[in-house]
Order: sequence, then C-alpha cells, then structure tokens
Amino acid sequence: MMNALEKRGTFSLAGIYAFRMLGLFMILPVFAIYAQDLKHVTPALMGLALGAYGLTMAVLQIPFGILSDRLGRKPVIAFGLVLFAIGSVVAAMSDDIWGVIIGRALQGSGAIAAVVMALLTDFTREEERTKSMAILGVSIGASFVLALMIGPVFEAWIGVSGLFWLTAALAVVGLVILFSLVPNPQGHMRPQKSPSILKDLYRIAANPELLRLDIGIMVQHAMMMAMFTALPFILLDVLHLSKSEQAWFYVIVLMSSVLFMGPMVMAAERKGKMKIIFLGSIALLITGELVLGFFQSSMYIVGFGLLLFFIGFNVLEACLPSLISRIAPSESKGAAMGVYSSSQFFGAFLGGALGGLCYGAWGAQALFLICAVVALAWLVMASNMSPPKRHFNKK
Repeated sequence: MMNALEKRGTFSLAGIYAFRMLGLFMILPVFAIYAQDLKHVTPALMGLALGAYGLTMAVLQIPFGILSDRLGRKPVIAFGLVLFAIGSVVAAMSDDIWGVIIGRALQGSGAIAAVVMALLTDFTREEERTKSMAILGVSIGASFVLALMIGPVFEAWIGVSGLFWLTAALAVVGLVILFSLVPNPQGHMRPQKSPSILKDLYRIAANPELLRLDIGIMVQHAMMMAMFTALPFILLDVLHLSKSEQAWFYVIVLMSSVLFMGPMVMAAERKGKMKIIFLGSIALLITGELVLGFFQSSMYIVGFGLLLFFIGFNVLEACLPSLISRIAPSESKGAAMGVYSSSQFFGAFLGGALGGLCYGAWGAQALFLICAVVALAWLVMASNMSPPKRHFNKK
C-alpha cells in the first residue's frame, strides 16, 4: 500500500501532467475547422500545426531527462511549464498558420513528460511503482477524454484562441502544484557521468521488449493525431453536426469508452491479463479505423467506430507506462522513460504531418484505412511480446 509521501507525489504529479495534456488536446476536435480561416493554411500545414508539438517534445525528452539528473527534477519541470505557457500565448495571438505552428512547437519544447515520470520513480518504492505509474497513465487517458469532451464546449464560448489562453493558465496552475504539493524525494541518487548514460540508452534501445513498446506508443499517437485531421470535417460536412451537437457527440462516445476502459485496465493489472488486454486493445484500434474508413454516412456507425478506437486507445494509454516501468532496468528507468516519451511525441508529430498530407491528397477514407494497416503491423509485432511479470505488494 502506498504511504502518504507516495500518494501525495503520485497524485500531484498526475495533476500536473493531466493539466498539461488537457491544454494540448482541447484543440483537437475543433482546430481543423478553425484553421481554415488562418492565413496561408493548407491541409498539410494544418496537420503540421496539430503535430508540431510532438517533434520538439520528441527531440528534447532525453536532454531534459539528463538535465534533470544534474539540476534536479523540479527546476527542469518548472522551466518546461514556462516554455509551454509561452508557446500557448504565441499560438493564441497568431492569425497565421505559421504563427500557430511556432506556438505549438514552443509548447512541445517544454518536454517534461520523462522528467515527471523519473521524479515519480524517485519517491516510490519498487513494489508500489507499478501502481503509481498506472495512476499516472489513467490520469493521462482521463485528461485526453475530458479534453475532447470540453474542447468543443469551451471553443463555443471563447474560441480557439481562448483555448490557447486557457492552456497558458493551466501551465501556471501546474507551476503552483509543483511548488506547493509535489514532495521532494528523499535520498535521490544522482546518475553517473555521460558514458554510463550512453550505455543506458544503448541498453534500452537494444531491449526488444522496450523497443516494441516504444514503437507501439509511436504508432498509437500517430493514428490518433492523423484521425483528427479528417474527423472534424466528417462530423461537419458529412453528418452535418453543429458545434454544440459535435460536443455532445464526443461526450457520449468518450464517456461510454471510459465505462469499458476501467474494467479492462483492472483485468490487465490485477488479474494478470496484461498481454491479452494489450493485444485486444490494438485490435479495437484496427476495427475502429476500418469502421471509420468504410462507413461515414451514419452518425451511429461513426460513433461506434470512434467508441471502439477510444476504448483501445485509453486502455493502452493507461497500461503502456506501467509496462515500461516493469520492464526497464531499475538503474535506467529515467532513460527508459525518456525514450518512451520521445517515441510517443514523435508519433504525434508524424501523425499530424503525414495525416494532413494524406487527407489533402487522397481523402478521409484512405487516411483511416492506412491507419488500420499500420495498426495491424503493430499487432503482428506485439503478438510476440512476453507476458509481463506481476508485482505483489509486500505484507
């Protein structure tokens, strides 16, 4: 059972991460339509604006993780939140697609995901770490679901530029939580010098189980980001849903996905069904993409396809950090989290950039079917994964 320090650290860090992800994802359901009114916009640049944060996050995750080993976790997290806020302000004040791209890239330059995960491992015991990582993973999934539900609602009140201003405010809330609630780890051992870091990175990159998970999170986020380069236009132009109707559409689909997500995560974590739940969730992504690719004229069928996709997505989002924490060597967890986070956000960049190109060239159906094929390749690769070891709490 987690002690008071572990509970406080876990939930406060989960709050910081959730607020940050909430700000990033609120624009997903509404940005593609909003971007049509920006200067110099094209489908490719619209996709690039959606995914630009992923490139800078992917590039800077490992350097930020290494920097946090030397300067301390909290100062690096604070610096990242400030950069995130600055990027949000730049995007909010831009009426040109290039200004939004720069703002989103600045948001991503506050690359604190790996540092947050490393700090979490600093003050949790080994037997409680999987639980803490699962809580963090659930908070990420929950923030994503909430962002998609409230994004259209808030956009109707304050517009997309207002969403960017709100995102800057959420970064400030994260700073308050960091310095008022997040505890300081006791007895944190500083890592060794650069050669050992390079050795750690090589060991992680050469681990086939970790590599499978890293590729998986990249594919998952690429699919999600690519989907939102086309989905808003289907809801508006094909299904003729107004902004308020789209908000309710997302609420119903995503709340329904959460009802399925909880039991599946519990079965994976507590009943030793991780591998079958993991593979089943990838299969749900594939099925959802196929439904969206072949059936776009019915609101109910599109909703069913999205429901399948988001059940799989949310379960994987909750389980993947836990799997990384189990498999990574204890002395290299910070580096493992850095590689994992870099893969995740590089996938978001690829999905936005390539999704926008694909949608502009071939249309929505081709985009969804390409995503299904990529996910099928992931399923084949993941089928060889070793069932993860279960951890039991010490009495």
